[in-house]
This record gives sequence, C-alpha cells and structure tokens, in this order.
Amino acid sequence: MKIDLTDTTSSKINKALVQGRRAIGTPAVGMVLTLVLVTDEENQYDALKAANEASREHPSRKLVVVKRVSRSPRDRAKPRLDAEVRVGTDAGTGETVVLRLYGEVMDHAQSVVLPLLLPDAPVVVWWPVNAPVNPAKDALGKLAQRRVTDTYTAENPVAELTARADAYTPGDTDLSWTRITPWRSMVAAALDQVACDVTSVEVEGEEHNPSCELLAMWLADRLHVPVKRSVSKGPGLTAVRMETSCGPIKLDRADGSLATLSIQGQPDRAVALKRRETSELIAEELRRLDPDDTYASALRFGVDRLSDGAGSSKANGDSGTAGTAPSRPATTVTPSAMPKKAESK
Repeated sequence: MKIDLTDTTSSKINKALVQGRRAIGTPAVGMVLTLVLVTDEENQYDALKAANEASREHPSRKLVVVKRVSRSPRDRAKPRLDAEVRVGTDAGTGETVVLRLYGEVMDHAQSVVLPLLLPDAPVVVWWPVNAPVNPAKDALGKLAQRRVTDTYTAENPVAELTARADAYTPGDTDLSWTRITPWRSMVAAALDQVACDVTSVEVEGEEHNPSCELLAMWLADRLHVPVKRSVSKGPGLTAVRMETSCGPIKLDRADGSLATLSIQGQPDRAVALKRRETSELIAEELRRLDPDDTYASALRFGVDRLSDGAGSSKANGDSGTAGTAPSRPATTVTPSAMPKKAESK
C-alpha cells in the first residue's frame, strides 16, 4: 500500500503510517530499529532496494531522506516536504517513508526525521553516497547509535580513509570494512591451522579499492609485520600471501567468486569467497550496533601509514582509475614494532 503526501508535515506522515497499518490489518509495530538512508534521487532506488532486502533479517522503519534542489530561486527559498508512505508488501519487512525535502527544510532534515523515529529503538544512519566529513557531528548522524558510510563511492577512496580516521567516533563503520569480513575470517582460520611465525604479508587488489587498504592495515596492525600492497586488475581483492617460518600461505581469488587456499604441507583447497551484494553488507552491519574496536584500530593504523614515505601518494590522491594497469610500484607498510608470533584474532 502506498500513500502520497504533498506539502506535508511529520505529524501527517505519522497519521498516514497508522492509517496504512490499519488498512492492511497489522496495527501493531513489530520493528526492531529505524534505518535512515540519506541519499540523492539518482541512488535512492538502489539504496532502498538493498535496505528492503536487509529488512527480511532486521524488520525496520526505513526513512529515505532525499534533498531536492529546485530550479528557480523562488522555489529554492520555499520550504516544502513531500512524502511517500509505503506499508505491507511495498515496504519489504517493516515500513518505508520516502521524504523529499525542498528549500530551506533541506538544512533541517533532523527536524523532519526526529518525530518519525521508532520509540525506544536503535537508530542507524546510512549514507550510500556523499557522506559527511564527520558523520558523528552531522545533524542526522547525532540521532544514531550506528553511522554507516561507504568510502568506495568517494572520488578518492584512499584519501577518504584518512578523513574517516581523523573523524572516527565510536559507532562509525564503513561498508568497505564490511566487504572484507570473509577475507579476515579466512586468513584467521588459515593461521589457526599452523604454529608458525609470520614474517611478511602481501595484499593484492584493485588500485583504488579501499577494502584492499583496510585489509592491509588490519594485517599490519594485528601481525606487526611488513605488509606489501600490490596492484592487480581485480575484481576487488585478488590475493593475500603470507610468508611464515613454516612456508608460504596463499589465498588467491582471481575471478571474484572462488578462491584457492594454499598452506605449505597441505593440499590446496577451494573456498567460496564471492563478492557480496550491498543488501548483505547492510544486513551484517545491522547485526551489531556496538562500537567496532577492530575497525577503529585498523583505520587509525592507516593514518600513520598513509602519511609517511611510500604511502603518502595514496593519501594525496592519484590520477588513475580502478581496474587499470598499475601506475606505480607496490608500496610496503612496516610498523615500528615487529613481534614474533602471529595473531589470528
């Protein structure tokens, strides 16, 4: 069921939600959180589709905030709020409200969103594109316990990681970090199978893919060994190679779907390591709303790495594009401390 409201208010939107629930015969509210999507008109369809799919696991009220820029100066000065209320099968599992803000009301989106939040339920804000420099200080970000960004959509993803580290506040997270969860799990599982010292690591992937950088930062932060970042044509992450005192450990994924795990003295194994859809990433992030200390540690390690020696060119930007041939030699990350034992946590 869809209800269109033109030049409306938050109070009328709340009444429309109640009306819609009664019309479909479900007056009770059975949702566990409020998910606020802050996006533009171009990306709102894909973002809402991903959120609807994730809501099968996490029933939620989805508030889509779309700021519309009017054409004429007169229209830009006139505040207006249009809304589309969706309940039932049109809203996935839960409810959806698409809010289109015009004029001066664009600068006060939090006043529109606040009355529509579910009472006594967590709030998650997701910026699919054009995230603020400091999500925790953004007017909408202040309403949330969890703030989700995606550096992959930034014009310079690697430099964006530095900005994320500088502005990090507990509760911040990024889908580029979520994308490497299967890689981190597989690498940790491989290290648990051997009693060896890791001496060096190489992470290979697309040139401007922040997930590759985050994986390299995480390994360097946890293992305290030199981590070499090499460039490939992708797709995404393609390999992690570790040199240990017992021989090499390799995790290679050339096709973006199936990887091969090679451990010295053991037969090679094929492991499923497919690239995941955005809906799967959002669903994973909604499973935990507490601060991710591991992400924070890896991100902060990257600030030092990107600001020194060979890594400085990444922080300052690069003229190449993802998927192209390498335009510079691989760089090496070398932490100051070099412990002896591998940590697979």
